[in-house]
Amino acid sequence: MIAGLLQGQRADGSFGVHPYSKWTGAHWRLVSLVEVGVPGRSHAARAAAATVLDWIAAPSEPLVVAGKERRHASMEGNALAVCCRLGMARSLRVRRLAEVLLRSQWPDGGWNCDVNPEARHSSFHETLAPMWGLVEYHRSTADGRARRAARRAGELLLEHRLFQRTSNGKPIHAEWLNIHWPHYWHYDFFHGLRAIARLDLLTDRRADDAMQLLWERRRDDGTWRVGGHRFWRPHGDSNLEVVDWGDAHEIVTAAALAMLQ
Repeated sequence: MIAGLLQGQRADGSFGVHPYSKWTGAHWRLVSLVEVGVPGRSHAARAAAATVLDWIAAPSEPLVVAGKERRHASMEGNALAVCCRLGMARSLRVRRLAEVLLRSQWPDGGWNCDVNPEARHSSFHETLAPMWGLVEYHRSTADGRARRAARRAGELLLEHRLFQRTSNGKPIHAEWLNIHWPHYWHYDFFHGLRAIARLDLLTDRRADDAMQLLWERRRDDGTWRVGGHRFWRPHGDSNLEVVDWGDAHEIVTAAALAMLQ
């Protein structure tokens, strides 16, 4: 998988497309590379990360609507997590990513890109990656602000028992009841569990329903596999992945077992 994800890399570290191109750009490849265990000192991965930073870490004016910064925070979140895993956390540009996330966090603990002034609640989709990025940044730098911000985001997820409406306890979205891989920036209960696991919050009773759902998703052969809508295609003109993940049972099972230990 690592070799496949690095296939086609150019001398400048890029892959011949914009870093954010779905799903062939360096941004997305790096998320998957880190997930499958690319070595932290990989020259190829770091070169690709540099091209992502050229794009995502460039200074820009924040978009503030109705007193809240509206941002596609999953971009900074994924990039921050990847760069920290690759040993680049002390870079000025990486630190800038963390500062942007800390600045743009909403009062309820998450992030949102919705420019509608009536949008007052954070998006779970936009909150998932920033949680990961800030946890990795704290692990690399011991920055207490990053951990506190990540825990605030974790509290937002737990208030909804990771996938439920606070008003009636029903699933917020039916697709969130499935396991996806890769999920890229999409939220589901499984990746919500992974997010709070990084904060050592799996024993919180508000995670019980999601943990029960995880057990229910286990197959008779002891494995977990992806289900529901797949966000990528092995062939086609759009949403084209560079590797074929199949049902990703080895990766998903390892991630599930890590949470159940």
